[in-house]
Amino acid sequence: MSTRPIARPGAALLRRLREPAPPQPERCGFCGLQLPPGHRHVVDTEERRLACTCAACALLFQAPGAAEGRYRKVPDRYLVDPAHELDESAWEALQIPVSTAFFFRNAVLDRLVALYPSPAGPAESELDPQTWESVLGRSRLTALLEPDVEALLLRRTAGTFQCFLVPIDVCYELVGRMRLHWQGFDGGAEARAELDGVFARIRERARVPAEDVAS
Repeated sequence: MSTRPIARPGAALLRRLREPAPPQPERCGFCGLQLPPGHRHVVDTEERRLACTCAACALLFQAPGAAEGRYRKVPDRYLVDPAHELDESAWEALQIPVSTAFFFRNAVLDRLVALYPSPAGPAESELDPQTWESVLGRSRLTALLEPDVEALLLRRTAGTFQCFLVPIDVCYELVGRMRLHWQGFDGGAEARAELDGVFARIRERARVPAEDVAS
């Protein structure tokens, strides 16, 4: 009885099996078009999630009431209010256990939502409306905040406080970066370096409200 040698995978195949699969290109959640880096997003207000979109599809959701209001295009504006200052007592009133948090108005729930980065992703914090009003209500940014698609992003570091109005996808990207780099109880040096980089880019783009033109 004759036997045949058992076929064994070649070295090239073994290398391909060991190597992780290349990342799949992101595609528009509406038309399927392959998306470039830095593409736009819309908010699905019913599912409370972001959807990637091409420029053409994003325009469909730019008009108020498009898609019966379910999908809203995320703007691309960054604002800062130098006249509004925070201090330690204001931060303590917000009861945020970490150095960074963001706040947005959820139109479907008809309430303010406060979230902060954690090793498990975004963590929600209950926020009393009176506390929100006393701490942030006097800022011009609060009056300009668009529900669901923009957020107030706050950070406390070395006794200083920063507050910016930013696109909400920036906040969720920040949460993802923190989750990826988080170490130990407070996030660690690598996570703090990521935060420094994100806020440095935001500061470069931020304008005072009087100079803003809606995008």
